[in-house]
Parts: sequence; C-alpha cells; structure tokens
Amino acid sequence: MRINEFNTEVKLLEIVNRGKTKPAAEKSVKADSFKTAFSRELSKSSVNFSKHAQQRLFSRGIDLSQEKLSQISEAIDKAAVKGSKDTLILDDRAAYVVSIPSRTVITAFSRANLQEGVFTSIDSAVIL
Repeated sequence: MRINEFNTEVKLLEIVNRGKTKPAAEKSVKADSFKTAFSRELSKSSVNFSKHAQQRLFSRGIDLSQEKLSQISEAIDKAAVKGSKDTLILDDRAAYVVSIPSRTVITAFSRANLQEGVFTSIDSAVIL
C-alpha cells in the first residue's frame, strides 16, 4: 500500500560551514528539497491499490506478502521501461490489472476467477 502524504516534520542538524551557521531560509529549502525528493522516491517504489482492487483482493482471498508486493513493483518498473500504460501482471496464484503511470492495481483475479481468460484494455503483460 502507498503512503499518500509525508506529513512528518523533518528536523535536520544545523548546517555548519567553516564554523558559521547558514541562514535559516537555506535550511528550510534543504528540508523541503529532502521532503520532496523522499516523497518522490517513495512513490516510485510503491504500489497503490484502488478501492475496487482492495475489495477484490479481500473477496477473492488473495493475500499479498511483502515479497509479492516487491515483485509487483518490479513488474511495474519493467512495464514502465517498455512504455506500457495498462498492464496485466500474472503470477502463479493471481492476475492484476495495473495502471503503470499511477502504479495502481485496478483490479485483481484469483486463478479460480480466470475462467474466461479474456483481459481487455491492456497493452502489455508481465509474467512473474
């Protein structure tokens, strides 16, 4: 799951340059830059789940371990490199339809729910 906002105040040690403290304005710019960079990196590596996908995971009994989340995140990275927009990620137990630009799982299917085997509105697939 994704942390939507980074709301914790960042406290940095005083920035010292040759025995002189830098002005407070420069400190806040560095703190904001760190906060922005940290949030950006966090969002790059995370996987989001739509409300619909969360309901499907629960109703279909699909459990996601940290390892599985990492695998899905890596699959999203691979699809992004290839320019994909909407991807099917398929593993041994389930299938996930993912919006690559937002890193959001849109829906999920267990293997038992894949009777038809037809997926629409995707432009790529990644098999784990």
